[in-house]
Amino acid sequence: MQQLLAPKNFYLWSGRWLRPVAWATGLCTLTGLYWGLVVAPPDYQQGDSYRIMFVHVPSAWMSLFVYAVMAGAGAVALVWRIKVAEVVASASAPIGAAFTALALMTGSLWGKPMWGTWWVWDARLTSELLLLFLYLGYMALEQAIEDRRTATRAAAVLALVGAVDLPIIHYSVEWWHTLHQAPTVTRFGAPAIHGSMLAPLLVMALAFFGYYVSLLLVRARCELLERERTNPWVGEVCRGIP
Repeated sequence: MQQLLAPKNFYLWSGRWLRPVAWATGLCTLTGLYWGLVVAPPDYQQGDSYRIMFVHVPSAWMSLFVYAVMAGAGAVALVWRIKVAEVVASASAPIGAAFTALALMTGSLWGKPMWGTWWVWDARLTSELLLLFLYLGYMALEQAIEDRRTATRAAAVLALVGAVDLPIIHYSVEWWHTLHQAPTVTRFGAPAIHGSMLAPLLVMALAFFGYYVSLLLVRARCELLERERTNPWVGEVCRGIP
């Protein structure tokens, strides 16, 4: 693991995996969209309007997952001062912010026909909006400090403090019984969603996960090259273009 987390080894390893992950992501995306938008039957209550969940739900899941990765990588960077962990945390922030914004926008599109309004100050929605602000604050703090490594560590502290919002988002519906519907996939026992709808939803979740990994590898590789530009290994790999 220590060898893998060396900047040069991580750069070479990520380059080998980037293309296969990207191809798998594209395949899952096309399959999931066709399955969810064409093959899956209409919902007996919501009709075809429920189909936005094939984008909304995976983006909401990924908004939490990416922040957890960002906070975890920040903790590793603070404790062991591993440069790749700093890069992973920094590269994850814009991706997670995009997922969070997408979850909020698609949630509003879903809420208008279901609830009769674009937005309510529901506990789930409000805590998800706070997550977006945490992402933006993380990126702003990184840009506010000139020294790159100092900025990354300061932002890591913010990410760890903000991680308390993750269980609030996840359990808010159960704790406060708000307007947002209760979990249908992750609840204990059988999911409260038919298999014909659950299957494409899981495929889209896999596609969103693959998209995150692909974009993370691209951003992390670029970030590593910028940070290590004075290191001899950068010249070696750039000449070889791995």
